[in-house]
Amino acid sequence: MIFEDRKFADIGSTVQHQYRGGVYEIASWADITNAHAIPGPGIIQGLKEVADGIEEPRGLLLLAEMSSRGNLGGGEYQEKTLAMARSREWRGFVMGFIAMKEVGGGGDGEEEEEEEDFIVMTPGVGLRVGGDGLGQQYRTPEEVVGRDGCDVVIVGRGIVGADDPVAVGEVYRERSWRAYEGRITKG
Repeated sequence: MIFEDRKFADIGSTVQHQYRGGVYEIASWADITNAHAIPGPGIIQGLKEVADGIEEPRGLLLLAEMSSRGNLGGGEYQEKTLAMARSREWRGFVMGFIAMKEVGGGGDGEEEEEEEDFIVMTPGVGLRVGGDGLGQQYRTPEEVVGRDGCDVVIVGRGIVGADDPVAVGEVYRERSWRAYEGRITKG
């Protein structure tokens, strides 16, 4: 699967044009993309209408939090983002969140037996805790997966900036998997 970390953040009509067309024609090749919820549900509707016209299934992650120091995610913004994702209108398209920890729990109350199954993907994962000079904060796979309950780690510079990206990618995979096994053993 290909995840395009596009972070759409405009009105529905504009994101439709960006997703469907433009230079990159993102919808034609990206299985998963993401969007900020700040524009409201019109952004989800615009992206979903494009995705519905494509033969292969597409998924959307909503940004509930970011890994940068001082970001405005979380709190009321996160609560409203979760509420949008839970709408029956978007089921089968909104597949989860970009967040720093497990989010959700509960549902819309309409069907108590129905459980949420959103994926949480977490950016800002490094082999050591730290940051860059521009507000990025790094946490380890053990913190992100083991302690905070995230499902998928997002690693950028830690891999692409490595002398041997394949070997370093394997270290991330192994540490993340061990953290997951430790979490479910405790569960």
